[in-house]
Amino acid sequence: MNRSALVFALAACMPLTHAVAQNAYPTRPVKLVVPYAPGGSADIAARLVSEKWGETLGKTLVIENKGGAGGNLGVDSVAKSPADGYTIGLQTVSLAINPWLTPKMPYDTLKDLAPFGMVATSQHVLVVNDALPAKNLNELTALLTAKPGQYSYGSAGSGSTFHIAAELFKSVGKLDVMHVPYRGGGPALIDTMGGQVQMSFPVLSAAAPHVRAGKLRAIGVTGKQRSPLMPDVPTIAEAGMPNYAFETWFMVFAPAGTPAPIIEKLNTSLRTALSDPAVSARMTKEGFDPLIATPAEARARLERELPQWGTLVQERGIKAE
Repeated sequence: MNRSALVFALAACMPLTHAVAQNAYPTRPVKLVVPYAPGGSADIAARLVSEKWGETLGKTLVIENKGGAGGNLGVDSVAKSPADGYTIGLQTVSLAINPWLTPKMPYDTLKDLAPFGMVATSQHVLVVNDALPAKNLNELTALLTAKPGQYSYGSAGSGSTFHIAAELFKSVGKLDVMHVPYRGGGPALIDTMGGQVQMSFPVLSAAAPHVRAGKLRAIGVTGKQRSPLMPDVPTIAEAGMPNYAFETWFMVFAPAGTPAPIIEKLNTSLRTALSDPAVSARMTKEGFDPLIATPAEARARLERELPQWGTLVQERGIKAE
């Protein structure tokens, strides 16, 4: 066989070899990058599903916490990884918010990432200090309206989901409440109980024990439906602010250009894991609502919410820390 014929024969075999490699995927553990420190909601969501997901995928999922820059550092590391399915990421709704908070993003959210599914949604809850003379949403908004700028709320930091939930509340209700950013949701919650700030929007699982103990009063949950963790607490919408809804979602993605068979295998194995009753029960107990979605549905949600949060960020003048 002459040189030209050999080169042609090798080239002809390459697509078949590539297809075989994709079909065999995965042949080694898969790294799941969580762009925050251990213990946060994204980390908890990843760990609740990772073991079963690894079983259904056929290889272990190894979680790597890579925090920094509001989650951008970890997401960027996924975007710049080989598109072979061995490095994937999980990010919150901040995936749709951060581009509006960061003047120079290290990656292009829509061009550099390939969303392939959802893991869950979770809600925040509007809580107030128990000494505040407001027993429900109508009483609270009346109080805030009567004394604009005289009450304050704590958040987990500028640009955090706690902050976004509160600013959406202010926007929909046309309210003037002072923002006090903290370094994390825990300190904001502690100061809400202590009265240094009058209210905050913590995640449900963090607030529930303090509400049950009578240290905080729950006014309303932020999502579109009540939570099993607080079944007696209405949504903010049903309590009197019908145009309000906010929930954190957890989306998984691979680098752009990841072959379709690999994307499909990642999605199918994740959907199988989320359908497991034990996984679903553990997630619900921790304040998460499992969410099964196709790659197309995940991308559509991202494309839909990017401009939505851009409008709020620009309207409220929200800036990252």
